[in-house]
Amino acid sequence: MISEPLSDTAAPPRAHPPALPPAPRDPFARPMAVAATLIAIVATAASVMLWQRLSSIQEQLARQSADSGAQAIEARTMARQAQETAQDAATRLGVAEARVNEVALQRSQLEELMQSLSRTRDENLVVDVESAVRLAQQQTELTGSVAPLLAALRSADQRISRAAQPRLAPVQRALARDIERVRNASTVDTPGLLARLDELVRLIDELPLQNAVAQVSSSRSVAPVRVGLGAAEPGEAAADDGAPWWRRTLRTAWASVRDETRNLVRVTQVDRPEALLLAPDQSYFLRENLKLKLVNARLGVLARQPDSAKADLAAASAALSRYFDPASRRTQTAMSVLNQAQAQVQSTELPRLDETLSALATAAAGR
Repeated sequence: MISEPLSDTAAPPRAHPPALPPAPRDPFARPMAVAATLIAIVATAASVMLWQRLSSIQEQLARQSADSGAQAIEARTMARQAQETAQDAATRLGVAEARVNEVALQRSQLEELMQSLSRTRDENLVVDVESAVRLAQQQTELTGSVAPLLAALRSADQRISRAAQPRLAPVQRALARDIERVRNASTVDTPGLLARLDELVRLIDELPLQNAVAQVSSSRSVAPVRVGLGAAEPGEAAADDGAPWWRRTLRTAWASVRDETRNLVRVTQVDRPEALLLAPDQSYFLRENLKLKLVNARLGVLARQPDSAKADLAAASAALSRYFDPASRRTQTAMSVLNQAQAQVQSTELPRLDETLSALATAAAGR
């Protein structure tokens, strides 16, 4: 439509245009409307189907989520059960290992027992001989006497001789050499030495001291009185048989006075003046100290300490010769016993059986 140009003047009122005839219809309008309607219907149907599809997917996802939760709970339960089962299995495994160790220990003990039972007679003989020899050697070291050792060696020699095994011949030769060595060894007679020391201890209380003058004089003064009272010499007794009683009484009184006069002065040669200065109440301690020295010497002999025993015996001998009466027979006997004990105490080494033990070890090893 083309508009007319406006003028500067006012335009007269326009008249209504005359009615136009209807425009002709577009032949494509209706199909397009139908197509649009179909498209709208298809879109609506697709939307509905898509909604239904989404709903079904959501329901499926919800079911899967629920199933997953149930499976997770079941998995946790199974994991707990598996953990308990593992703990139970570990406990049973520990018990089984303990039983296996016990069985292994029993097996080792059984093997040792079988090995000990499967030893031959010769091996048992070697073991028995070695045990007997070692025990005898210990007894010899304790007692100081070679008698147990010599008896064990002879018994072992007899047992090996009865076995008559060639491979034990070196052991028999070693036994023969050790028997000869032990037989020729010089040892201390410990039982005899201990008996002498015990005898000395018993004699100490009976030994007279050098300062016991009063006792000696009194013992000597009693003898004439007893002789005068009826135990006189044979000649005097024969002369007094027919004498009157007053003569016999005078003779007895004269003998008593004569002996008492002789004992008023006594001259004795003493080499050690300190023996006379010993107080009477100290004699008890002197005797006890002498006993202690002898007991210490006895302990030294038992402990295999000959130097200590010699020192104690020397001290006892010095005290015996210094404080006791050398003219007394008991003192002389005690000195003799003490000298014998000093001669017996000597440093001796007990024989060793290294050769026999080495031969037994070689035989036990099977070489």
